[in-house]
Amino acid sequence: MLFKARFLGITGLVLLAGLWPVAAEAATAPGLSSASSFAILSAAPGGGGAVTCTNGTITGDIGSSGLAASVVQTSCAVTGAIIAPVSAQVVADFNSAYSAYTAIPCDQTLSGTLAGTALAPGVYCFPAAATLTGMLTLDGPATATWIFKIGTGGTGALTGTAFSVVMAGGGTPCNVNWWVAQAATMTDSQFAGTILAGAAITLTRGTFTGNALASAAVTVKGTALAGCAGTTSPGKGKLKAHCNQGVGNGPEGCDPGNSNQGNPARSNDELGGTPGDPGRQGGNGKQISVSGSITPAAGSIPIAVAKVDVKRGAEVSASNKGNGHGKSTAKGKSK
Repeated sequence: MLFKARFLGITGLVLLAGLWPVAAEAATAPGLSSASSFAILSAAPGGGGAVTCTNGTITGDIGSSGLAASVVQTSCAVTGAIIAPVSAQVVADFNSAYSAYTAIPCDQTLSGTLAGTALAPGVYCFPAAATLTGMLTLDGPATATWIFKIGTGGTGALTGTAFSVVMAGGGTPCNVNWWVAQAATMTDSQFAGTILAGAAITLTRGTFTGNALASAAVTVKGTALAGCAGTTSPGKGKLKAHCNQGVGNGPEGCDPGNSNQGNPARSNDELGGTPGDPGRQGGNGKQISVSGSITPAAGSIPIAVAKVDVKRGAEVSASNKGNGHGKSTAKGKSK
């Protein structure tokens, strides 16, 4: 009896200390590799990618498997690079990650709108379509991962209307993953997490914190989207930082407002700025030469022709300071 009591006591202590064998750890999201660096990615096969943004803001890189013309912006501010077409490897990495989700077993099957629901980290599945509204709370530490699988029965779309995802307990949106068998649509929602959709993604108004990755087109209409910074390690994503322009800290690899419109020489990103001296340094390669000849008055001494390089918008003037009789023919603003 004494031996049995001691054994049970030791067993209890081991369990309390967390040293006794327990169930396998929660599944982690498959790594996206080279596709992880995109806040928006249209990885449609055969070069059919398309991204359209109207009256929205995008913080992060945009990628499309289509040509440059497949990314269309209308009153859409982009803080990040626009890459079209993306490499074949990016498309392959997206497809690989998307396929890997199908092998992840479900911890729990869900139904309903999820309004007023609080969920701990885990893998949650909808056998068919999911139509969500109201507030969903995800409660867990910063290292926790949530995986939602929509359409595990083979078909199913994700639709959210006035749907909000709230993080609690230190959890982060970049550790929330939504795998969707078909299309994903969010309207007037405050969404958190990365969507991998088997069809198109459409976002209308509201906010979106995470990456929108699809095997078809991605459309953003009036939504503020902040992507997760790329990482090759799943479950360790961080929100994409905004550009910090105008403080003289040099190039940051971003272009606020997408000022370059496809021409890097026109970027607002600082070209060699130093602390205390913000903005472009050394110009942007668009200086022009202005030549002006000085015509002396009769009887005066001729003087040399002046040639200067100026930036656009700078005023150019030359005058004869030798005897006061000369008159400049080069005065005005460069065009």
